[in-house]
This record gives sequence, C-alpha cells and structure tokens, in this order.
Amino acid sequence: MNSTWVSLSALSSFLLSSVAVAGVLPNVQKNSQWFVDGQQTVMAKTKLTTRNKAKNVILFVGDGMGLSTLTAARILDGQNKGQSGEEGYLSFEAFPYSAQVKTYNVDAQTPDSAGTMTAMMSGVKTDVGVIGVDEGIERGVCSTVNGNELVTSLEVAEIKGLSTGIISTARITHATPAATYAKSADRNWEDVSDMPAEAVTAGCADIATQLIDFEKNLEQRFPGVDVDGIEVAFGGGRRHFLPKDASFNSADAVSAIEGDRTDGVDLTAKWQEQYQNGQYIIDQAGFDAMDASSTERVLGLFNESHMQYEADRGNDIAGEPSLTELTSKAIDILDNNEKGYFLVVESGRIDHGHHAGSAYNALTDTIEFSNAVQAAIDSTNPEETLILVTADHSHVFTIAGYPKRGNPILGKVVNVGATEPALADDGMPYTTVGYTNGKGFRNLVNETDADLSYNDDALAGRQNLTTVDTTTTGFHQETTVPLSSETHAGEDISLHASGPGAHLAQGVIEQSVVFHIINQSLGLIAK
Repeated sequence: MNSTWVSLSALSSFLLSSVAVAGVLPNVQKNSQWFVDGQQTVMAKTKLTTRNKAKNVILFVGDGMGLSTLTAARILDGQNKGQSGEEGYLSFEAFPYSAQVKTYNVDAQTPDSAGTMTAMMSGVKTDVGVIGVDEGIERGVCSTVNGNELVTSLEVAEIKGLSTGIISTARITHATPAATYAKSADRNWEDVSDMPAEAVTAGCADIATQLIDFEKNLEQRFPGVDVDGIEVAFGGGRRHFLPKDASFNSADAVSAIEGDRTDGVDLTAKWQEQYQNGQYIIDQAGFDAMDASSTERVLGLFNESHMQYEADRGNDIAGEPSLTELTSKAIDILDNNEKGYFLVVESGRIDHGHHAGSAYNALTDTIEFSNAVQAAIDSTNPEETLILVTADHSHVFTIAGYPKRGNPILGKVVNVGATEPALADDGMPYTTVGYTNGKGFRNLVNETDADLSYNDDALAGRQNLTTVDTTTTGFHQETTVPLSSETHAGEDISLHASGPGAHLAQGVIEQSVVFHIINQSLGLIAK
C-alpha cells in the first residue's frame, strides 16, 4: 500500500474526527490556549514529510545534558527573558521527533563520555574510558588496540567525499570530540606526556597526534582510499599540541610553560606544514578575520586547556568565540562542498559545570548550546540537513520541593501561595535544584568560573542559606555525599531530530543507534 496515501488518509480522518470532537467540547476547554497549542503541535507533526536522505548532518552533543538539565535550563532561559520560564522551549525541544536513549557502557551501569560517544560515532557500545575501540580492548594496554578499532561516521563521511568538522568547548582531545577521530586504549592519553612508556614504545599514538595525522592514518588503514582530511576543528587543548618548552608559548598562555608534550614535537607547526592553505588560529581576532567563503580548512585552538564557561568567556585573555559563533562559522566553511558535510558540535562545559557543582554554569552553557542549535537551524535548509541533538549521559542533578510557578529556578523553594522560602524540618530553607553528590556548598557570590570550587575540600550536608543569595553566579548547591567531583548519572537521555531521516529518532533506543540514524540519512555505508 502506498505510504503517502496512508499518511494522507490518516490526516484526513484526524481532521474529521477533530471537527466532530470539537463540537462536544465545552468552550472553556476548546478555547483554552493549552488545548489550542496542543492541537496545533500535533497537527504540525502530522503534516511533516519524512524524507529519508540528507545531504548534510549536524550532530549536537550536550555533554552531561540530562533531562533535569534540559528542564532547568528551559526555565532559566525563560526567566532570563522576564517570563515564568516553565512554558518555554529550548530551540531543539520544538523538533518534531525525539527518542529516549539508553546510555550504559558495556562494563558500566553509569557511563563515561568516551564509551558513550564511541557508541554514537561507531554504532558499537564499548567500555568506560576507551575511545574508538570495541569491548575487546583492555583499558591502558596499547597492544589490545590492534584489531579492535572501530570506524566512525566522521571517517566514513570523509571517505564518501563529504567535508567534516569537529567543535568542542572542551579540549579537542577530550573524550567526546576524540571519539570522532581517534583510537585509544585510554581517554587520558591526550598527549605523549600522558602515556606510559610501554605504550609509547609499543607504537600507540597520543590523541592529539591522531588528530593531526587523521588523513594519513585513514588512508593507511584503508588502502586505495583518498581523503582530504578534517576541514574544521575548533576547541581548546592547545597544551597537548605544543612542546613542554616556554619558547613555544602562545601569546595568551596562562601557564609559565603552556605545552605538555615531552617529545619536542610542535603539532600546530606540523599541521600548518601539511595544510599550507589552512589557517591556524588561537583567538577571537583570528576567528573574526576568517572569510568562510574562501577558507579551505581551519584549526582553532582557543585555550591552553578547556575553553571558558560561557559566563566566564569575557574574562579570556585573548578572547574566545561563543559556541554559536563557532557553529555558524563552521557551517559557512563546510557548505562550500557541494557534496555535503558532517559536523559534530559538543558543548563540553555543561558537564564541567555539573562536576563542579554549579547549576548556574551548567545551565548557562546549556542555554548557549540551544542558541548554537538555533544558529544551525537558521543557517541550513531543513529539506537537506538532518540536525540531531542529544547528550552523552546525565548527572545527579535534581529539581525538588514544591516551588510555585515562576519561582526562580536557582532560588530557594517558595511554596504555592507563599511569599517566603519554605523551611525544611531542620528549620532552614532549601533550594529547588541540587546535587546528590560532589563538592557541595560554595558561596562564591559573583564568580563565573565554576572550577574554583575545586580549591577547597568537599562540604556535604545542610547549610543555613537564610541570608545567602542562591541565584548568584558563584553559588554552588548543597550535596549529600562528599566527593572530589560530582558524578554522572545512569538514567536515559533524550535525542531530538529534525530534517531528512528525523523520523528514525523514535521510541527507546540504544545509544549506538545514533550512528545508524546518521548512516541511514547520509547513506555512508553501502549495502
């Protein structure tokens, strides 16, 4: 039976039944804005076409962006705009299709980013802490890499002739971005100084080297294949590309010796020698000076370590572009290829904000992530570009109590009908959002760098917040279990999809299915 006829027939039946049902509804119901909005939402989704093949795919990954993070960020975004907050949507929450994604690793109930991103990139779940290899690996043992390597969607996109790009606000060698291009027995092998001597002797390459040697490695792995390498790489982590020698320091170096590499190799110089038409940039000025229409490829390393939190970006020495700016520029460069492109965009510091126990930083970076997705929506044709938005895992971040509608999401709980904060059984107020474990309470007032929480020991248990403004940028929520860092959580996360092939994102799926959605939409692997 013709699928188009079935969908049109179903739509016709739906319209007729809606008219009939409307006749028996009381006016208070059918005229309610809630009812009208709900009906329009369903109708919009019902009318959508489901083209299968995409020219381009953009995969957005909000690192650590669990469902509670989405809810709280949505509310904070609305409240920042003078609204109650609960009624709003982040940009991608308006996408027509979504799925619930199981995140466990092969050997872990609660996962890490290396195993989860490897699953999304390769279609194969693997162990905690390893990158681009299957579960046959033994973490930290170089000899077990050979024969267990996986092929990623970015690699196959290169082989197909698409342009490719990687963006991360974390170090570009960090687990999530690294899983697009590297094969490593340990996610921590970001440069040679991080590796045990036996691994170096055995011939395993560090992750930074693998990024620079991506084109060569892919062609060696698949004889006869001719690729032109990654066109766009934006992120932090410059230290892993530079020798441990002050003479190699960049203009905005924070440390006395910026580089970490103990092999004396300047990978930034090596990249520029390989790609003489490419641009290597380190700051906002270099970024702004790029002409996307004529840029062949670019390596942008904007910080010694991770890029700044969005709230702290103004404090960067030489200036850093926002995730929205990075995304827009990458699309403008990649779409110079008529064959299409595959772009991966990670907001890595959502995760770091949570680890530091700062809801403010985690949520602010989530809002900027949403802005970056909107920029991609605005810059692409929905008939030819599939946009997928997901997370790699969640965090032990909670929304609790019975706060009234519009109560500041970062504030203390004020119950419905009340004007003063509710008191717990210990006689003290408590916040709506909090963490199950981690570093615990900090009152850093106007500080915007969440990582300063690591300067002090963990402080668990209840604190008297009566005179504390919990909505400031430097407030860190209370916790129950004291740990050196707040942990990931094991519950499912969400996948949101729009564009050709978006309808494949439905139901409850394994995280590895994300690869298959990308593959099906771009036609990467022939039958």
